[in-house]
Amino acid sequence: MAAKSRTHNSILNIVTGLGGYVINTVLGFLCRIVFIRCLSAEYLGISGLFANILTMLSLAELGIGSAIVFALYKPLAENDESKIASLMRYYAKAYRIIGIVVAIFGLCMIPFLGFVIKNPPHIKENLYAIYLLYLFNTSSSYFFSYKSSLIMADQQNYIVTGLNYIVTILQSIIQMGYLLLTKEYMGYLIIQTIGVFTYNLIISHIANKKYPYIKNKNILPLDKNEQKSLTSNIKALTIWKLSSLLVNNTDNIIITYFSGLATVGISSNYTLLSNTLNSLLNQIFNGISASVGNYNAIESNEKKIKLFNNINLLNFWLFGWATVGIIVLSGDIVKLCFGENYVLPFNIPCIIGINFYMVGMQNAVWTYKNTMGLFRQGRYLLIVTAILNLVFSILLGSEWGLFGILLATSISRLLTNTWYDPYVVFKYGLNTSPKIYLKKYIYFLILLIITVIVSLYLCSFIEFNTILDIINKFIICIIIPNLIFLLAFYKKDEFKYFLELLNKFKMLILHYIKLIKKY
Repeated sequence: MAAKSRTHNSILNIVTGLGGYVINTVLGFLCRIVFIRCLSAEYLGISGLFANILTMLSLAELGIGSAIVFALYKPLAENDESKIASLMRYYAKAYRIIGIVVAIFGLCMIPFLGFVIKNPPHIKENLYAIYLLYLFNTSSSYFFSYKSSLIMADQQNYIVTGLNYIVTILQSIIQMGYLLLTKEYMGYLIIQTIGVFTYNLIISHIANKKYPYIKNKNILPLDKNEQKSLTSNIKALTIWKLSSLLVNNTDNIIITYFSGLATVGISSNYTLLSNTLNSLLNQIFNGISASVGNYNAIESNEKKIKLFNNINLLNFWLFGWATVGIIVLSGDIVKLCFGENYVLPFNIPCIIGINFYMVGMQNAVWTYKNTMGLFRQGRYLLIVTAILNLVFSILLGSEWGLFGILLATSISRLLTNTWYDPYVVFKYGLNTSPKIYLKKYIYFLILLIITVIVSLYLCSFIEFNTILDIINKFIICIIIPNLIFLLAFYKKDEFKYFLELLNKFKMLILHYIKLIKKY
């Protein structure tokens, strides 16, 4: 596939992902407000509980999707229809089994719901009927939506994302209208079920039409070596993802133990900002992932390294800039939104910013690691990270409370995947020395520290008394980081690459504006 096509698809994927995410987030917030106003808090609890139960059951899928998407990159790049059809047949069989397993385990959970929900809520709907609707939504998706992975692997994530956001937006609007008119929960859920089913049917139809050969009757099965390789990758990814869940979901339990539920609630005001920024910026890397996979499947190592450097600079620029905002502004934003009683000491936004930056700076590495199929290398490392995080959290949390627990996460990551994942990508994927990456990482870190200090110094002259003051600080955090980064990188090839990309983006937007005017 031509580079022009990769760039075109990446831009469409990013624009669709970012635009849809913003609209969906705002609409989701409005829908939640209507939900709370129209229904009792018990319904919100039911929704959260059943969603968590079915999320746990969905862990059966861990690893399969990523392994299959990686396996599709090369045959898609080479237009090998026979191999694509064989992989999709294997994928379909695996997902049908998962769908059945999730349905069976979900049904087996029904007798135990009474033990989980000790005090049944006072609602007019049947609790088990509500649960069965949730279960149907989850299990039925596996019989259709696996085809979306083929579209995504073919660099057309904008089709999947765009359709998902269109259906979700329409569904949310209809649900809000229904709740305002009837205040009935069951109808609200049925609308959601229809939305999920509609999306699955449409995406399945699109895949069948775009790739008709996947419906052929005489599809050859994958040979044993390919099946063995896929199984090995799936096992490695399952270990990696389960370990990742342990690393990312234990902090609140430990914070509750050492500092109480109130501290969890107060700190969540800060992590809400960092999590929102992380999700927003990740839309960019999700948008380019398939194009990078296509590129890595057919290009030379020299070109792969060059592309990595381009992505890595973008990675630093975006997450470095966001880190400055988290450290400098998050305290003021919390004070403005929730009041002074919810403001934590300055060391808390600092350590949250550090954790945000450490994870964010891995995006370029993880994009390459996943698209190169380096799943088995370091598959047990995150288990070590989880153990270190638990040990350090207990030790440091007992001394320094919330700050110590968050610091423990930074230390455990620094000792493990922060250095090991780049090592794997450069050593085994790009066949070159990891020192290249290390030097740039240190340079980026020094530049970020300077940027934070300068931004804090300038903001120190502004006392937060009015909303105008926080606007002034916000302007400083927009101008200063970008100015410093511009001075540092404007002569670099990577920066020139993104100037060319911005020009292509502008031309693409103008092209679609002309099409809209034409029709």
